[in-house]
Amino acid sequence: MLITHEVACGRLSLGPPVAVIDIGSNSVRLVVYEAISRSPTPMFNEKALCGLGRNVATTGRLDFDAVEKALAALKRFRALCDVLRVEQVHVLATAAARDAANGQEFIERAREICRTDIELLSGKREAKLAALGVIAGTYRPSGVVGDLGGGSLEFADIHGHKVGTGVTLPLGGLALQDVSAKSLKKAERIVRDALAGITQLEALPGRTFYAVGGTWRSLAKLHMSQRGYPLHVMHGYTLPVREALEFCRLVQRVDASTLSKIEVVSDARRALLAYGALVLEHIIRVGKPAEVTVSALGVREGLLFSLLPEAEQHRDPLLVAAGDLNALRSRSPRHGYELAEWSDRFMASTGIDESAEETRLRRAACLLADIGWRAHPDYRGEQSLNIIAHAAFVGLDHTARAFMALAVYFRHAGLSEDALSPALRELASPGMLDHARILGATMRVGYLVSAAMPGILPRAPLEVVQGKLVLRLEGDLADLAGERLMGRLRTLAKLIGREPVIAAG
Repeated sequence: MLITHEVACGRLSLGPPVAVIDIGSNSVRLVVYEAISRSPTPMFNEKALCGLGRNVATTGRLDFDAVEKALAALKRFRALCDVLRVEQVHVLATAAARDAANGQEFIERAREICRTDIELLSGKREAKLAALGVIAGTYRPSGVVGDLGGGSLEFADIHGHKVGTGVTLPLGGLALQDVSAKSLKKAERIVRDALAGITQLEALPGRTFYAVGGTWRSLAKLHMSQRGYPLHVMHGYTLPVREALEFCRLVQRVDASTLSKIEVVSDARRALLAYGALVLEHIIRVGKPAEVTVSALGVREGLLFSLLPEAEQHRDPLLVAAGDLNALRSRSPRHGYELAEWSDRFMASTGIDESAEETRLRRAACLLADIGWRAHPDYRGEQSLNIIAHAAFVGLDHTARAFMALAVYFRHAGLSEDALSPALRELASPGMLDHARILGATMRVGYLVSAAMPGILPRAPLEVVQGKLVLRLEGDLADLAGERLMGRLRTLAKLIGREPVIAAG
């Protein structure tokens, strides 16, 4: 077989891959990202649950077996970085190595293995990086970030790109299990006392609590599975506070092994679920947030975000990610941007009320409209829907995912909902579903005009003029007019209550 490309065509030319190794109190994880960018994509992700923080709170030392297990994991991770030709390896160590008397000795051994410096994070530094991770993955966030690890819990207030002063508390799952001698009643008293008077929680009422960390992600995954939730995407999963409180109490009350769908949580995580639920319950009671939202991005992504130029940090992560996928999968990446601008002009002429957020999502959907073109025609809609609904996008919630997925589905499959998953459809409000249908119908007109090629749509404006929906095909574009195109224009015109006209020649 002739190999014609040294570099995979399915990767972006954004620079060399970069790795972050996170030496946490419970897990040691390697994530290799395609490059440092506003929307970094993981190329490789592996963790080892080493339990470095187990018994540190009572003995003051890292356990010998846990240390050996962690060092063995680091040897493999360093070798993987070499295999992946990683040029930058960032290694972070958190609470366990920070708090243990033999932590520095462990860091020295780890440094030799990793062949690079290791940043031993202070509590405040860890809180800031976790906050930056949430900012990196959330569009215009406002609330309080809580990062629950094995050894500690960090809080930081965020508003837009501003991060308040961070604080760290010894309330990690392993630490609580240790100091409470595995007594939830004793752990509850410790948590209640520790959370009293925390400034960050005083600023939380009515805002969003962003939950970061493996134990809370496991809780959310369990909750998601028990609900039969249609999207298996952790980032952006949101729980109303009443529902979150009820679920936290349930997890504390019963043996984890008896919980429905508990198989979705790894055995090593199950013992810490009750402690994570206990901490989250008291945060909700003290802070009174409006909702709890899970962030899959934390310290590692916060570090990468901090390395970006300020102008790059302020780019919209969703539009960046959609543009990247457009570049990788569309017949013409430029056409996606032209489609977005073409639909801008159309929507402005209709008088349809479109919020700034809906405009943003429409533009992102236009960039994704052609990513399924290589699939069989009968499955382009279904494949596009699945890619968009489950892609590693950030900067959007699950309702927004559903809107974009449905719009591109309608663009390929027509406007019928008969073959759609009812559960996915229900994630979008009736208004967003109607908006998705209009956008899908608009795309169907646009692609019959342009055949997905650039330079055509800017010359074929679609506008509402004097109460009529007019598509102009002038000069050499006049012969593009036909009954099939008129049929699609008629469908769109019906959705917006206008009379269709093709002005050709």
